[in-house]
Amino acid sequence: MTEAPASLFLVMAACCALGLLVPDLVRRVPEPAPEPGELLPKETYAAVAARPGLAAKAALAAALAGAVIGAVVGPQWPLLYLVPLVPICVALAVIDWRTRLLPTTVIAPTYVLTVVLVLAAAALTGDVDALLRAGWGWLIAGGSFFLLWFVHPSGLGYGDVRLSGILGIALGYLGWGELLVGLYAGFLLGGVGGGVLALLRVVERRAFPFGPFMLVGALAGIAVGEPVLRSLVEG
Repeated sequence: MTEAPASLFLVMAACCALGLLVPDLVRRVPEPAPEPGELLPKETYAAVAARPGLAAKAALAAALAGAVIGAVVGPQWPLLYLVPLVPICVALAVIDWRTRLLPTTVIAPTYVLTVVLVLAAAALTGDVDALLRAGWGWLIAGGSFFLLWFVHPSGLGYGDVRLSGILGIALGYLGWGELLVGLYAGFLLGGVGGGVLALLRVVERRAFPFGPFMLVGALAGIAVGEPVLRSLVEG
């Protein structure tokens, strides 16, 4: 077996195993205080974690994400932060889809974990350019989402702003193509997918979760960001 397929299967297996822990992670998230004027109580995290088949579905989703990451990134140091992010992002997608919330109690430690592991990857490789690009990724992604939230707060949750900073760091370290395509894909998928789901009455037009679309967009950025940007630049 060559090095690349071996890396793919190892990352896929690791992410699949970590994906099995998603229900436990969701179950441990503290419940937020009810918001003033809230008409219907949100689904509790314990109820979300207890949904039938969640562990298997989360493991499958994590394995698919791991397969993409393993195939594209290969046996490189960015796996140090990408692999732990996979099950956390799957858990966030599940939580946001069921509750329309991206809890700070998950986002905040994930921020710290991502920054620490990205710094470790940069120290191990000596790749200062990648580290600077990660900083620009945080600024571009987080700044863009903050501006959108500031201008139209009812159209975007602040949890999405926090999540964008994490994705900006993670994608920026990989490359400009991954960052720019990943962000654009999230907006594109959110706009189109949210509109379709609203038409099908799966979600309310004003209350559809944007986090899952951001995360799928980020994975698309990892998968095709570099060749897409190169084709655009080279014509």
